[in-house]
Amino acid sequence: MQKYQTLLRVRHYEMDTLGHVNNAVYQNYLEQAAIEHSEHLGITFDVYRELGGAFVMRRVEIDYLRPSVAGDTLEITTWLQQMRGTRAVRRYEIRKQNQEDLLVTAEALWVWVDVKSMRPRPIPNLLLNKFMQVQHSGVTIS
Repeated sequence: MQKYQTLLRVRHYEMDTLGHVNNAVYQNYLEQAAIEHSEHLGITFDVYRELGGAFVMRRVEIDYLRPSVAGDTLEITTWLQQMRGTRAVRRYEIRKQNQEDLLVTAEALWVWVDVKSMRPRPIPNLLLNKFMQVQHSGVTIS
């Protein structure tokens, strides 16, 4: 599917004792990129509320390749690798802005749940269509 890219600036309070971005902070970056990607497609929290559901991260696998420090601007690229049934597999790459070297790669399994029962439900067609429309449009998202 088409890739989406966003920029985030690393803040000082996100550092660990070694002066690098704390590993746990990267999960926040991944979630923020996913939210911005959805919003870019017009899938806002209001849409989720109307559908009575939400995506929750069920599993995440992160490979830390190089450090990042306060003041760095990071390019976070994300895309949906697969959407089927209740599940969406989302991939991520994080680099320093305008650099080729990867800092982080990640894969997350997101599950669509009913917000009242917190039980998995099939991803609504509205969402599938929004993401698939982008896939087939040939338009690059940035």
